[in-house]
Amino acid sequence: MTFEPDLLKMIILFAAALTAGFVDSIAGGGGLITLPALLAVGIPPHMALGTNKLQSSFGSSTAALRYAGSGLLIKEQLIRGVIFTLIGAVTGTVLIQIIPAEFLKKIIPFILTAVFLYTLFSPRLGQSQGEGKMGKTLFYTLAGLTLGFYDGFFGPGTGSLWTIAMMSFLGFDMKAATANTKITNFTSNFVALIVFALGGKILVLPGLLMAVGQVAGAWIGSHLVITKGTRFVRIFFLTVVALTILRLFHQEYFGG
Repeated sequence: MTFEPDLLKMIILFAAALTAGFVDSIAGGGGLITLPALLAVGIPPHMALGTNKLQSSFGSSTAALRYAGSGLLIKEQLIRGVIFTLIGAVTGTVLIQIIPAEFLKKIIPFILTAVFLYTLFSPRLGQSQGEGKMGKTLFYTLAGLTLGFYDGFFGPGTGSLWTIAMMSFLGFDMKAATANTKITNFTSNFVALIVFALGGKILVLPGLLMAVGQVAGAWIGSHLVITKGTRFVRIFFLTVVALTILRLFHQEYFGG
């Protein structure tokens, strides 16, 4: 099956990318908007996955650059997080070629449900900078390997998991956690993009059109995080995680 672009399909893909870039820059989960859109316009699954990584890399890089100049990045040991995320993502992206992802697909909705409930019933979590429960060196090593692997292997909810981990173990407030998450998230996105590009599984025209939407959405969303308080980010985060959970449960257990 080949993809034949037309104006309506391009409008749908651009609108999906614009929305996803906005959502992803604040709370993660943008892939749950763009991937279904790519499949809906008739792009084969393997090409949809590669094209999705192309356009999402533009969104995550835009958010990362926007946050880089905001003063929210806590750079101590962040480079370690990038390195170990890179290692984890390479491992995950290679293994997904030979190991079924069915187990992860079934358990991740439950993991995200735990994240949602933990955040919902911890009203002070992320409201202000707190004491870290783990050293940055150990945290970025472990989180980089595990979450980088997860993003390369499967992906949905990675940004949300990074955010909650940074708040819980490093004591970051929600704005700082959201900003720092985008650096590590871009790393694993870019690794997957390279793998898909080497395999020839990217459609350039729809990918670049969606990239424009991603850049615009990511800039708007990251600007709101920088200018608004943590309450806004918390509400948006909980909403997106809840919708992600519902979408994944519907896909995996009800055939949606």
